[in-house]
Amino acid sequence: MQTARVRRPGVPEQSAPPRESENVNGVPVSASAPPRDGTDAVLRVADLHKRYGTTEVVAGISFEIRRGECFGLLGPNGAGKTTTLRLCLGLIEADAGTVELARLAVPDDARRARHAVGVVPQFDSLDPDFTVEENLLVYGRYFGLPDAEIRGRIPGLLDFAGLAGRARARIFELSGGMKRRLTLARSLVNDPELVFMDEPTTGLDPQARHVIWERLRQLLAQGKTILLTTHFMEEAERLCSRIVIMDRGRFIAQGAPRELIAREIEPHVVEVHGEGAVEWAEAHARSRAARVERSGETIFCYAAEPARVIADLEGRADLRYMHRAANLEDVFLKLTGRELRD
Repeated sequence: MQTARVRRPGVPEQSAPPRESENVNGVPVSASAPPRDGTDAVLRVADLHKRYGTTEVVAGISFEIRRGECFGLLGPNGAGKTTTLRLCLGLIEADAGTVELARLAVPDDARRARHAVGVVPQFDSLDPDFTVEENLLVYGRYFGLPDAEIRGRIPGLLDFAGLAGRARARIFELSGGMKRRLTLARSLVNDPELVFMDEPTTGLDPQARHVIWERLRQLLAQGKTILLTTHFMEEAERLCSRIVIMDRGRFIAQGAPRELIAREIEPHVVEVHGEGAVEWAEAHARSRAARVERSGETIFCYAAEPARVIADLEGRADLRYMHRAANLEDVFLKLTGRELRD
């Protein structure tokens, strides 16, 4: 089938000469424009500011992402994450500060810089009029890649995504997990140096989520770099080597996941449920735990030594409890609060 060359808003289109490429587990690993010069950081951001009206949605943040790492950008709704990504990609201009993407200044040279970037958007934007193969072919043309080069990459990309044999399938024939894996494969068609992943597993069941995680680990093992935003704290804890937590336009914590947990929160958590949980917390928990929080009818007791909390709960037929180690979600909720953000 002959496919039309379709121009999509916001996608760079630039001619580029064919390049030879190799494949590792189906993923092309050739050099991407612009040329790689050995510089460790693939994204540098310094003192970035962006204001809409009277609201400063990005308030002087600075960070860099090193080649080969998964960097997590976390925060509640409205924290400024999406605006930060758009600034880094040169889709909007900052009020102040600098962005260097793939060693090029953004937004001045954003179009060329985006040739070294793949993007997995929060919501799939696959073209339902095209087959699986045609979606990859048309997307590759946005980067000026010749059809022959794109077609040479497609079998490996589909194999990587677990979609071998689905090249001629229509999008409506794919499950949600298949569509998400195809979107991941599409983001790799230009052999990017850095992949922006905006909530890549939202809406997926646990099995499909674990498949995506396994594919992302493969990319990291091959030397790709990932900027990940997610509301799944387990996902960030499993995949990210470094994390920043953003709230109201500012970074409020940063570090490796285990470092953040050790630094920001008590090591033990006892979750208490039951009709009398709230009354028990008022009468007993606050004298036995370093910190007590309530979410609905659940009580969270944080402690360095949980023995006194557990001893008081044992034998109480009206209460149920679970003792566990503190995790990244506990840190996130402590720093950003438990109130709902819209």
